Amino acid sequence: MDEARARIREISVRDAMERYRANDGTVFFDVRDPNEVNLGRVPSAVHISRGNVESKVEAVIPRDAHVVIYCARGNRSALVADVMQEMGYADVVSMAGGFAAWVDGGGDVEG
Repeated sequence: MDEARARIREISVRDAMERYRANDGTVFFDVRDPNEVNLGRVPSAVHISRGNVESKVEAVIPRDAHVVIYCARGNRSALVADVMQEMGYADVVSMAGGFAAWVDGGGDVEG
């Protein structure tokens, strides 16, 4: 986990919320399991469970997209950011604290 974090960029929930509110085309990417997503998610976020990212992400998210990746607490999203960078995605960040921090910070939730 520490090695992956050293190779990626993390942003705070506050910065992620600013991107969300700017509605600038940033893709919010939820990598939690379906049972977690059913409890709520960032509105209009793209969802692919962590275990399916490598085989499915290219069909859903363009390589030139600005992507904020999140999971429950920020661990799986760091791993996914690392993998996506290896796949050629240039602008991916992991949201520190994950969905729990998003909710605690008063972020919009659907579902």
